[in-house]
Amino acid sequence: MSTGGAQVSVETREKLYEGKAKIVYATNRPGMIIQYFKDDATAFNALKRGTIVGKGVVNNRMSAAMFERLARAGVPTHYLGTLSDREMLCRRLEIIKIETIVRNIVAGSLAKRTGLEEGTPITAPVVELYYKSDPLGDPMLNDDHVRMMKLATPADLAWMRRTALRINAVLRPHMKKRGLLLVDFKLEFGRSGKTLYLGDEISPDTCRLWDVTTREKLDKDRFRRDLGGVEEAYQEVYRRLVGPRA
Repeated sequence: MSTGGAQVSVETREKLYEGKAKIVYATNRPGMIIQYFKDDATAFNALKRGTIVGKGVVNNRMSAAMFERLARAGVPTHYLGTLSDREMLCRRLEIIKIETIVRNIVAGSLAKRTGLEEGTPITAPVVELYYKSDPLGDPMLNDDHVRMMKLATPADLAWMRRTALRINAVLRPHMKKRGLLLVDFKLEFGRSGKTLYLGDEISPDTCRLWDVTTREKLDKDRFRRDLGGVEEAYQEVYRRLVGPRA
């Protein structure tokens, strides 16, 4: 199988975990797992369910392209290579149960919580923390909650914030050159040994992406808000950031 140009022998073993968008498999190689990207779509903490045809291919290929760009910028990621249209070889991480959100433009829950109009620019990016817990609805956290719950050390948290802003500084101009506004996005980090890495994915599932000129939504909000044209939006993001249609 091809992993970023190299040829390695990887065998899929037992399923470790199945989430809303991906299945994670063990492999015959120590410290490595395979992420399989599904077409399943959920919103509102899985209260809304559906299918976005081709989503798994778009998310896998786009994530690979963004991870490769971030690696060139010195950001450590779990990405090791692309195995197929839907499979990615990754480092096995102990995921920190904090979702880190970077916001560049007011949208979604931030608009609801602040009363600011959706689309309002944010002068300096805002970083928010959420507890990664489906049963609790992923509630917002502050640094004191993180310390109280022992979710991460102060040093880990400082690194996560710093790295999230660094990722934003790499991806935001890259996407804007391709006609996309990076409105906000979710990151997950994890640990392998003593080293922290960016994990999960970077895709229209985890990023709010608007057309620079028209402000048309080209992300999962089309599914959340029943706007239609969901598959077309994902394919358009793929075309701009990766290449021809997935």
